[in-house]
Amino acid sequence: MNEHEATSNPDRDAADALIRLIEIMRRLRDPEHGCPWDIEQDFHSIVPYTVEEAYEVADAIERQDWDDLEAELGDLLLQAVYHAQMGSEAGLFDFGSLAAKVCGKMVDRHPHVFGDSRPDRSSREQEVNWEASKAEERARRSQPGTLDGIARALPALTRAAKIQRRAATVGFDWPEREGVVRKIREELDELEDAIALSDANRVSEEYGDLLFSCVNLARHLDVEPESALRAATSKFVRRFEEMERTMKSEGLEPSELGLLELEEFWSRAKQAD
Repeated sequence: MNEHEATSNPDRDAADALIRLIEIMRRLRDPEHGCPWDIEQDFHSIVPYTVEEAYEVADAIERQDWDDLEAELGDLLLQAVYHAQMGSEAGLFDFGSLAAKVCGKMVDRHPHVFGDSRPDRSSREQEVNWEASKAEERARRSQPGTLDGIARALPALTRAAKIQRRAATVGFDWPEREGVVRKIREELDELEDAIALSDANRVSEEYGDLLFSCVNLARHLDVEPESALRAATSKFVRRFEEMERTMKSEGLEPSELGLLELEEFWSRAKQAD
């Protein structure tokens, strides 16, 4: 064991690196000596980058690229430090205050770990208690409604699932998934009626209702709809690219083939996947 290994402390190293990151961001935002681009940014202009970094974290996990995940998590941490620095400049909050707030929140929401509550609760019981704790927090913030506090900027599928989970906490839910399946069939029939009437507005509305019901089924199946759709899309891309490679290896172009021929190559791509 060398001297560095003997004295290395992961917690201290992490604290030192975080302090350095906070100082780097402070210098980047320095009005006189900082980076002009960074100085010009505000909470609103940075939001797209924050959202993009979160999606890149999800993408790295889906690809199981752990080196890339480390880098993307670092980029996401930078976004938190960026917002904290802007908050500090505006006298709203700083990294220390937001870290303290989330620490307090996690302790309060886990009495089975940090308090006297029994530690052997099931994950389902913990989820119920978590939602109850969040409801108390919303009430303290004058947000007493069951659906209050759900961000409008969430991806549509994620927001729908979150709204449905929240509604279920007060009993507004199908008792079994068969009821959800019947509702999906009902919504599909209504969509077909709208299509037959060539009513564009109603088609859009009924299609939305169908999607909303499909999200509800995902919840009853313990499937995260955003992840499921992302995986299905990735699978389609993978197979489509394989189909194109096969066709080009045979000197063919997709645009030159009919649907039946394309379906034949698609079947081959599925078999190769």
